[in-house]
Amino acid sequence: MNKQDIPFLSATQLSRLIQSKEVSPVEATEAYLDRIEKVDGKLNSYITVCRDEALKSAREAEQAIAAGRYLGPLHGVPVAVKDQCYTKGIRTTAGSTILWDFVPDYDATVVTGLKNAGAIMLGKLNLSEFALGDSFVHPAGTPKNPWDLTRNPGMSSSGSAAATGAFLCASSLGEDTGGSIRIPAAWSGLVGLRPTWGLVSRYGVLPASWSMDTVGPITRTVEDCAITLQAIAGYDPNDKYTWNQPVPDYQQALAGDITGIRVGLLTEKTYSDDVDREVRDAVVAASGVLGELGAPVKTVSLPIIVHGGTASKCITDMEGAAVHYERLKTQIGDYDHNTRVRLLTAILTPAQSYYKAQKFREMLRQELLELLKEVDVVVLPTSPAAAPKIPDGPGIKSQEDAHSRMAGIRSFTGPFNLASVPAISVPCGFTSDNMPISLQIVGRPFEDATVMKVAHAYEQATTWHTRRPPI
Repeated sequence: MNKQDIPFLSATQLSRLIQSKEVSPVEATEAYLDRIEKVDGKLNSYITVCRDEALKSAREAEQAIAAGRYLGPLHGVPVAVKDQCYTKGIRTTAGSTILWDFVPDYDATVVTGLKNAGAIMLGKLNLSEFALGDSFVHPAGTPKNPWDLTRNPGMSSSGSAAATGAFLCASSLGEDTGGSIRIPAAWSGLVGLRPTWGLVSRYGVLPASWSMDTVGPITRTVEDCAITLQAIAGYDPNDKYTWNQPVPDYQQALAGDITGIRVGLLTEKTYSDDVDREVRDAVVAASGVLGELGAPVKTVSLPIIVHGGTASKCITDMEGAAVHYERLKTQIGDYDHNTRVRLLTAILTPAQSYYKAQKFREMLRQELLELLKEVDVVVLPTSPAAAPKIPDGPGIKSQEDAHSRMAGIRSFTGPFNLASVPAISVPCGFTSDNMPISLQIVGRPFEDATVMKVAHAYEQATTWHTRRPPI
């Protein structure tokens, strides 16, 4: 096929062509590198492009496949990772000038997983400073949304979304603490999975919040998500918080229909006054599609969820402040304005606030798990509105802005971080100004395969994922 068309294939489509030797890993890697060079100046999605390393890995993959040593669906497929993940011999900046020249001497476990699966590492992706989500200044340039360059492509994992959405990598890794896989996926028209907490190792990943950080895929299709998760999931003796249990075949689990899977449409977040009408209509319509596919749908209620964003933000910020406490003593002026204010505010927050948020966390988790006995998955919007405009300056503008940052969108994603359950975002429509809308599907702990199965069934019954951004 024409080399310039290769980046527009899904990772799974490209995988099959590589396996059948219709496309070589070298051709695929060159095609992506060419597109990065042509397009990324408009998007600022990459901090570091590993051209030489990628081409070397591609040649090795080509030789291995030609010799019959095919490793699986990511072999020879070009991917990229959020620059929060350690990469041996390649700088890892966390989006901060403080670590701008930091070069790790080992790979994060998730990077090792991708390499062991034969994936080709294209480079390191842009993000908010230290993955905290609200920074204004990005040393590598502000990431832009491929659907509208004036809009935000996401919060912390912004570069992962921008690169994947603009066809600058076949699949990517993000990291989700309060929604930073699902929100970028939603705002950029992609699939984003926050796996069950403890399913994926965080060894070699710069921390934001020890009790909620989770690495996961940002991809163009659910099947791409499944094959990416397969490469990074599983027990890691270097991360004592990973679970030692078998990892299912996620790609195989997508097969079959969803007849009988019980779906609960969450009233508090779907019909909330802060949800744009276009978003609400798209999510309700999506639940109807699931019903037509054989999954019984009913409305469900979880009143406690309305406070989830506030509790999530409290815990995230206070744990983040603990991570940065010593550095703040000596390098406070080197932090981005928004990051600095956020961390200092957390340091000054009374300990009883953290204690209260943790008590709330356990209440929410128990109530959600009880609800998930009544239904198999819960669905709601990923974001109450489409991607906003990129801020024109740092700082909080008003009381309403402060409330939005504290509760706002995080009240749609943060509750599921608190509960440590899997949640996926999948495109379910577009606004009148052609910006993506997404459906969030939440399941029980370690039932990541179920949430992907429901998302895949919906995706295959609709065409939202086939649209391309105008870049």
